[in-house]
Amino acid sequence: MDSNNDGQMPSSRTRLPLGKSPRRRSFENRMRASLFLLSLPALALCILVGRDLGLQWLGLSVAITLVVIFWWLAVLFLMDQIKLPLQTLANVVAALREEDYSFRARGGRRDDALGDLALEVNALANQLQGQKTSVLETMALLEIVMGTMQSPVFAFDPAGDLKLLNAAAESAFGLDSSSLGKPAVSPALGKILQANDGELLSSVATQPQTRWVVKRSHFRLRGVPHTLVVLSDVSAALRDEERLAWERLIRVLGHEINNSLTPIKSIAGTLRSHYASKVDDPDGDFSRGLEVIEDRAESLNRFLQAYRELMGLPAPRRAETDLALLLQRVALLERRLEVSTHASEGVFLLIDADQIEQALINLIRNAADSALGAAPARGEAPRVELAWQRDADEVLLTITDNGSGIANTTNLFVPFYTTKPNGSGIGLVLAQQIAEAHGGTVRLTNLEGEQKGCRAEVRLPFAS
Repeated sequence: MDSNNDGQMPSSRTRLPLGKSPRRRSFENRMRASLFLLSLPALALCILVGRDLGLQWLGLSVAITLVVIFWWLAVLFLMDQIKLPLQTLANVVAALREEDYSFRARGGRRDDALGDLALEVNALANQLQGQKTSVLETMALLEIVMGTMQSPVFAFDPAGDLKLLNAAAESAFGLDSSSLGKPAVSPALGKILQANDGELLSSVATQPQTRWVVKRSHFRLRGVPHTLVVLSDVSAALRDEERLAWERLIRVLGHEINNSLTPIKSIAGTLRSHYASKVDDPDGDFSRGLEVIEDRAESLNRFLQAYRELMGLPAPRRAETDLALLLQRVALLERRLEVSTHASEGVFLLIDADQIEQALINLIRNAADSALGAAPARGEAPRVELAWQRDADEVLLTITDNGSGIANTTNLFVPFYTTKPNGSGIGLVLAQQIAEAHGGTVRLTNLEGEQKGCRAEVRLPFAS
């Protein structure tokens, strides 16, 4: 076996140009040499016949020349008959290699060696074209499915670089196509990449109240293993379960506490009305103590009744409502400060106006409490702004204040939880339940940058 110039064996991957092999001549040259060898017996026969006929050298030379010319023309014709079909098939195969399936070989027919080859190459081209069309259609369908999925989808390579994400992932995590090909350096992506299959994640997206279940799988792309992560939003399902648990708890607690509060209130009232004047109580401590007991029993009873109303929220009774008029009416209900309103356009929604109004009252009251409590300490006038605009197929309502913001976003929508001294912990929960009953959402975020305060966003669909 020949070796190359540096004494090493040629690599098996080295591809030599067609017809440039150092060991073999081209196909055309070999065919010409074979046909020339086939002409030698004819020349010899021509010479023998010429001698038998007594031809002179001149006549014999003319005869030999004529035979050579005829044979050469026959060789050229035969070479064309062989080369042209092979060149056509080579062009078709080259086009297939370049994924161009528009070329086909002509003249294919059965019971013919070149014809059979042409038919098989055409069949291969048709099959590859069909496979390519199927792949393109599958990819188009995959892009549509990925684009319309509500669940964020990520793909990471073995190095932890982000290789794929869909529109839901971009929206939920504030990413874009420029993040592709880069390491998952953000805390949110790091948590997603390290999360186990079936793990529950929270506070990893731009919506801190959203909770996700992680689904992990693996696939290969060009032979390289990749990790596919799909996040499922289970916030609504968990909230429903939590709401049912709170409802059962409140039902039990309400029953037991009421059984104690009613006689306590009754006995305290009886003691205060019958025995307060008979007891030697110069400072009035006895009478005031009984009054406090009676008032606190009544307060606890009202507290439980409020939670019972929360858990028994009726289904919305929808009617076409002018959103601008409803919001202006809600803004006027806050008397401690002026709520400024901003609208982009008039909007009519099919909603339960009473329920939406109650939800907005709770949100505006919270915003006003925060602004009145924190803004004056910074030398600012308390401010609450109410705005609305159309966003695709839904309406976005925003309530912005310049208060102290949210200290704990984890327990915002947990019943009983409140940061106010006299709060009941049902305002935000009620607003969330009303929005979800209308097919919408409630979201609270702190303002970023130099601005202080909080923004509450309520999204309501036009049709649900």
